[in-house]
Amino acid sequence: MLDQLATNPLGFIFWIVSLVIAITIHEFSHAYAADRLGDPTPQLQGRLTLNPLAHLDPLGTLMLLVARFGWGKPVQFDPFNLRNPRRDSAIISFAGPLSNLVLATVCAVLFQILIHYRLAFLGNAVGIAVYVVMGLLRPIIILNVILAIFNLVPIHPLDGFKIVGGILPTEYARQWYELEPYGMIFLIFLIFPIFGGSSPISTIISPIINAILSLLLPSSSFI
Repeated sequence: MLDQLATNPLGFIFWIVSLVIAITIHEFSHAYAADRLGDPTPQLQGRLTLNPLAHLDPLGTLMLLVARFGWGKPVQFDPFNLRNPRRDSAIISFAGPLSNLVLATVCAVLFQILIHYRLAFLGNAVGIAVYVVMGLLRPIIILNVILAIFNLVPIHPLDGFKIVGGILPTEYARQWYELEPYGMIFLIFLIFPIFGGSSPISTIISPIINAILSLLLPSSSFI
């Protein structure tokens, strides 16, 4: 992403803004879901806000810019405040990726509307504004889809781990949660490229991401 700074400064700014929006909506949705399900922890920690400063992790954001892999500040919640801890934990975890997909879909609809009407404003100030908005909407859509699908991978500490734990029958869920201490080991193994090629996790999720983006942004190439 940093390689765009010299060649395409405006595009770089769009990607930074899109990244901040994607992480903020993701973490806020976790906090909102936990609050609605009866846990005041996120509110007490100042996470029930759309202020990006409450959700950005400095190191995680830097890693996103440098290595295209990073993280936001995780939202903490107390399962003992939840009526059904396992089920509600899954709902809280799913709220983040779901919010990213909803935002991507809304932005995609707006993007298609602007494509349809952009020629009507060609050559005037409104036309320039339309193209600027379209330039921002595209990375918002792409990054929200990537963030959603990546977090649905069922490996701790990603959201997919607790989502699967909430779906499984109780007996299998106990065995599933026994894998939690090994999650970071699995995740690191999947993230790093093998023999200079693409990473295993990219090989797994890229087709899904591209399939979704092909519906939201037709006639475009992605990752």
